[in-house]
Formats: sequence, C-alpha cells, structure tokens
Amino acid sequence: MTVSPTGSSEEVIDPEATASGAAPSTPPLLSRLGPGLITGASDDDPSGIATYSQAGAQFGYGLCWTMLYTLPLMAAVQMISARIGRTTGHGIAGVLREHYPNRLLQTVVLLLLAANILNLGADLGAMADALNLVLPGPRWLYVVVFAVICVTMQVFLRYARYVSILKWLTLSLLAYPAVVILANVSWWDLARALAIPRIDFSGGGLTTLVALFGTTISPYLFFWQAAEEAEDLQAFPSRRDLLHAPEQGRSALQRIEFDTVVGMTFSNLVALSIIVTTAAVLHPHGITDIQTSAQAAAALRPLAGPFSAMVFALGIVGTGLLAVPVLAGSAAYAIGEARRWPVGFDRRLLEARAFYGTVALATLTGMVISLGAVDPIKALYGSAVVNGVIAVPVMAVMMLAAARSDIMGAFAVRGWLLRLGWIATACMLLAVIAMLVTSLFS
Repeated sequence: MTVSPTGSSEEVIDPEATASGAAPSTPPLLSRLGPGLITGASDDDPSGIATYSQAGAQFGYGLCWTMLYTLPLMAAVQMISARIGRTTGHGIAGVLREHYPNRLLQTVVLLLLAANILNLGADLGAMADALNLVLPGPRWLYVVVFAVICVTMQVFLRYARYVSILKWLTLSLLAYPAVVILANVSWWDLARALAIPRIDFSGGGLTTLVALFGTTISPYLFFWQAAEEAEDLQAFPSRRDLLHAPEQGRSALQRIEFDTVVGMTFSNLVALSIIVTTAAVLHPHGITDIQTSAQAAAALRPLAGPFSAMVFALGIVGTGLLAVPVLAGSAAYAIGEARRWPVGFDRRLLEARAFYGTVALATLTGMVISLGAVDPIKALYGSAVVNGVIAVPVMAVMMLAAARSDIMGAFAVRGWLLRLGWIATACMLLAVIAMLVTSLFS
C-alpha cells in the first residue's frame, strides 16, 4: 500500500510494471509522472522567474529562442542524471564517491551547496515579497513562515505524501500561461524570435544568457532527479537497480524518457510564458530593469491589470514552495552520500537525522540570507549566474560517469543522448567563457 496523489491510502501500481505490460491497467497520468515532472517544475523557481522576467523586460522577445533550443539539451542532461540514479541505485554524489577521487567529490559538493544556499535565500525572499503584494504584512514573518513550512514538509511528512504534494504544487505554474492570455502579445515577433536565434554580445546580454542557461540547466536538478530515482527503488518494492535487474531496463528507461520529456517541456513552456509576458507588457513601456520576481508582478499591475499581477505573484509563492524543498533536499542528498550517511525522505527521522538536519540547516541558512545577511536582489540574479558557471564542471563529470561501463554496465549512455549531453556542456562552457571575456574587456 502507498499513498495516491490525492493523499488517500490505496494500492498504486508501479508505472514501470504497467509500461512493461505486467499490470492490468494504466495508472492515472499524474502517477506516471514523478522525478522528471517535479524536477522540471522546480526549475521555474522564484529566482528563475526573476531571470526570465529580466530577459523579457530588457530584451523583449529577443531571447525567447533559448527556451526552444535548450529544451532537447535540458531533457538529455536530466535523462542522463535519472539513468545514473535508476541504474546504480545511488545519486550522483554516491557514484562520484565510489569511482572518483575524494577531492573531486568534495569540490563538486561544496560548489553545489554554495549555489543552493544562495538560491534558497533568494527564493524565500522572493516568496515573501510576492505574498506581500497580495497580503501586505511584515516581510521577515513571511520569510520565517515559508522556511518553517518547507522544513516541516520535508522532515515530518511520509515520503509518498511529500511527493504527492510536490506533484500538485506543479499546478501553480499554470498561472504563467494564463497571464500570457491577458498580455498583448505580438505573435509575429514572437514566432520570428523563436525561429531565429540572436545573441547580444554586450556584457549584460551575455550575463543574461548565462543566467538563462544556469536557471534552465542547474546542477541541483541533476542531483535531485538522480537521487529521487534511487529513492524510488525503496518506494516501489518491485524495483531493483538496473545493474542487478537488467530485465527491468526497458520499462524503466521508457518511463524515465516520458517523465523527463513531459517535465522539461512543461518547465520551458512556463519559462517562455514568463519571458513573453514581460516582453509584451513591460519592454514596450521602457521597464527594462527587473531585479526580482515580485518586482515583475508589481510592474504588471498598472499595465496588465491587478488580476494578472495577483496571479503572477501567487505563482511565485506556489513554485517557491516546490523549489525550496528541492534545493535543500538535493544539497542534503549530495552531502549525505559523500559522507556515507543514511539518506532519503523515506527514512525515519532518527535513522537519518544528519540528512534531515542538513535539510533544515540549508533552509535556515537561506532564511538568514533572505533576512539581510546578503543583498536579496543580488542573490536572486546572482544565483542563476553561479548555477550557470558551476554547471560546467558538474556536467562534464556526469557525462564521463554516465558513459563508463564499469559504472553503468550495459546501460552506459551512448549515441544521441550522450552527444546531446556533451553539446549542452559545450554550450554552457562557451556562454560562460564569453561572459567572462566580455566582463574583462568591458
């Protein structure tokens, strides 16, 4: 018995068993979606919303193409991370611990932890600012309340209930396609921007490009999806890691592909909606400096109406409640696996107290950042740039590990999937180099 997406206790068929033809009926669509959907939706976190809003406000429709062209790259990278978890039964940090030098492992984990905590602080602050637009009140109180809610959800809820809540929170992102309907979009300009990539080689243009890549292809997403695939081995007793149960490979890889493609497509459609909305509403009126997601919502109010601003703001709160636990959880998975702790949200609190303590500590540190230890505006946009920079070495190591037969056995990544993964890594590297070179000579 497990918990259904509605929260009721009932028997749920393993979607992999259904995919292989072993189950008598097809489960509901939501039950077939899991780590990929949650990972994709959490990618549109409040700091991501701020980045997308800035891109649309500053450059109009000019950077919309990034959401189209990054989709196959993003999906490939996430499929590879999911396959690592499903094949080995370990997250990325666990694989690095077993097969790579400890110095490399510790460097990757520290980079991830720094980026995640900065992102946590930015997201908690953005959620508080957004709620303040709808329900005016003390910002510090909202920050604390959101932090407590996120920690409580992770530490005290059963794994199945926790995952089902994260799934339902993805629906909050539908607010952004809804806002597009109310915007005066130039569909011809949008179609042209999607079809013909254009790059602004100024310092600001390249920094925004790296920020877009960094918030679309973020390291915490790799660690989260791999770790959740590994943890699902405990949630579904019929599953075993593919190294020891290669006969499950076909149905497992089919489910991963479906789950990931749906999740990443949903993520990029939402991101595109945000860019289009701010490009259509803010850019024509000369509002080109959007530094926070709440500022974008406030700017929409006099131009697109109070309803649009309220929907935009509530979407920030909903996606923040989804993203903050993913950020804290991915950091805890990485640190826990690196230190050989018992990890996973299916474990009891006392059994994995170091893991849960890391979740709480990461969230509370982010809360302190949001309350003023670091400028929240700089943290918001800076976290996307930091993610873009550190993604390069993390992706390179992940591609190398995924292609090794001594790690992945018969499920070592080959062909088009591996090529797309390396193309994504190269694109990220080139964008970062261009940004740094431009900054040095500007």
